[in-house]
Amino acid sequence: MGNLREEEGTVDAPIGRHHTDRKKMAVDYKNGRRAVTHWRVLGRYPGFTHVECRLETGRTHQIRVHMASIGHPLLGDTVYGARKPWPGLAGQCLHARRLRFVHPRTGQPVELECPLPAWFEDVLRRLEK
Repeated sequence: MGNLREEEGTVDAPIGRHHTDRKKMAVDYKNGRRAVTHWRVLGRYPGFTHVECRLETGRTHQIRVHMASIGHPLLGDTVYGARKPWPGLAGQCLHARRLRFVHPRTGQPVELECPLPAWFEDVLRRLEK
């Protein structure tokens, strides 16, 4: 598993339903489905680390589960991270910059890109202070 003191890493940990809270997902080595998340550090701030994640398997939700499992939950994630939201933050700091998939009807590869939204850029500026 990864450790965010390093500059990049991989979390290769299966994910399944949480053993006591069936509404949540958790790392589950016994019954979970294979899930691999690669990450790399983009920036460090006091008390926070900005990372880029790339999924090898699974779905985007696994980023939340994997990052929390190694002790680095997403900023603003009140389910898998801190129970108190960050002041002025209306959601999680999770943004898909690039999506790639195969179109289900045409079979053609599709790639979409989107820059960070203004509110996310504002969070990064606030962290730099």
